[in-house]
Amino acid sequence: MQPALLAVDWGTSSLRAWVLDADGAVLRRHAEPAGVATLEAGAVPGFFRTRVRPALQADGLPALLCGMVGSTLGWTVVPYAGCPADAQALAAGLAAVGDGAAIVPGLRCEGPFGGPDVMRGEETQLLGWLAGDPGRRHGRHVLCLPGTHSKWVRVEEGRVVRFATAMTGELFDLLRRQGTLAAAGEAGDAAAFDRGLAAAGDGGAMAARLFGVRARAVTGELPGEQAPSFLSGLLVGAEIAALSRLPDFAGGPVHLVGAPALTGLYARALSAAGRAAVAHDGEAAAVAGLLDLYRRWSRP
Repeated sequence: MQPALLAVDWGTSSLRAWVLDADGAVLRRHAEPAGVATLEAGAVPGFFRTRVRPALQADGLPALLCGMVGSTLGWTVVPYAGCPADAQALAAGLAAVGDGAAIVPGLRCEGPFGGPDVMRGEETQLLGWLAGDPGRRHGRHVLCLPGTHSKWVRVEEGRVVRFATAMTGELFDLLRRQGTLAAAGEAGDAAAFDRGLAAAGDGGAMAARLFGVRARAVTGELPGEQAPSFLSGLLVGAEIAALSRLPDFAGGPVHLVGAPALTGLYARALSAAGRAAVAHDGEAAAVAGLLDLYRRWSRP
């Protein structure tokens, strides 16, 4: 198996990279907490050459990069591709940046609440999910990519038509570390998570529902060690209640693409809401998406 591609998913806070052969088999992998926001301004190209390539013994390989590396924080700003968009539209928007590398453009759409919505990185996972089964390029599908900024996505006939972003992961991190909801311990109590799901209701009046976490804690109804799990359930439950019933994302199963721990939580929450869910591995989808773009890449 000969190395063919250096595939990189470079986000705000972390970096994941793989060396693939022509068939997509992972020959080498590397990950570290070296997101573009952790580096000094202008340092991304040099870090790629002196750190990422050597770590994977990938000098001279063509490289495709996705994520925030294509933003104002990263290597260079790569314009978003507009929705509806398919794999070919994203391949056409690849931006060559030198050193045998190109950056995936990301996607922009008009969100269901009015105004623009954007993604960088998740579009590659969407392409990987589509590439995983030819049947997925036909019909209508609803996907959710849970994370710091969860994405709900409608795909039709192999094209990303519209998506919406929920800052659920970021809110959870901020609320449990700062302010009156700050609590020790980690989320992992399934019963407390389920109580939070129930407390989310229809997802409305979240400012009031969030204070309910504080009220439960100070009255002794919610033990402190259960508060993070309750808060997680409340936020995830509110996201699902609010977004899964929108016309763009209603009906049929929800395909969850992401880390197993997160997709497991979302599958639990969707089941409680009466919605079927199918989980897919996010890393495998990212690799498959970058490989698909590599095969479409028109290199000079």
